[in-house]
Amino acid sequence: MATAHVKHHDYHLVDPSPWPFVGSVSAFVMALGAVAWMHQMFQGAPMVFGIGVVGVLYTMASWWSDVIREAEYQHDHTRVVQLSHRYGMILFIASEVMFFVAWFWAYFNAALFPADPVHAARAELFGGVWPPKGIETFDPWHLPLLNTLILLTSGTTVTWAHHALLHNDRKGLKQGLIFTILLGATFSCVQVYEYTHASFSFAGNVYGATFFMATGFHGFHVLVGTIFLAVCLIRAYAGHFTPKQHLGFEFAAWYWHFVDVVWLFLFVCIYVWGHGASTMAHGG
Repeated sequence: MATAHVKHHDYHLVDPSPWPFVGSVSAFVMALGAVAWMHQMFQGAPMVFGIGVVGVLYTMASWWSDVIREAEYQHDHTRVVQLSHRYGMILFIASEVMFFVAWFWAYFNAALFPADPVHAARAELFGGVWPPKGIETFDPWHLPLLNTLILLTSGTTVTWAHHALLHNDRKGLKQGLIFTILLGATFSCVQVYEYTHASFSFAGNVYGATFFMATGFHGFHVLVGTIFLAVCLIRAYAGHFTPKQHLGFEFAAWYWHFVDVVWLFLFVCIYVWGHGASTMAHGG
């Protein structure tokens, strides 16, 4: 019987795990609570939503802990397995790209055709111009430019950390991660400050809806990436990652560079181009 479990291949056949079941049930409870809360179906809906969120977060932490254990202590992540994981991360980032394409599509569909006769109410709602009349856009050369510099700098610090890891410089790895995490947190704080000083809201106008959905989801990705890097920092202090095997850190760096690139498109298209269009349309 013992020989039946000896592995004679480079693939990793995962052990039975409760997390797919627990995660799916938690996600269902979270979605049910969210829908019930939004429609005010019953008084305990927020609690149901909270229970679902806790279940999802617990599943994520436990499942990823199992993956780390498989990689660091059980040595199940062979080169073949690592290649499969890289393909999976590439496909995940590709799906994220298409997610943001949807928000850019919604923005430009309204911005480039503010008086489209096919949409009968569009000219009346927008006043035939973009941004719509009454919308005061952000000056891109103040807080948005500051946030752009912060995020681009964080891209260099995470690259520094990666370069240090490849040369087995543990101190450089930790310092680079610390600086990246601090810059990511600073970006989030500046964006929150910017949101609190917006002259428009999410509701009631297409510009506000597209602006907050695109930049807000990007901000959420920055928060997720910051947590991702913080976990990598904890793992670095725990002695994880080697120059030849560091998929967890590599994926965090890929994700962070993706967040950087998306922000550059947001800055150019929504902040710079949108502000320029506002200046031309409204004469100042």
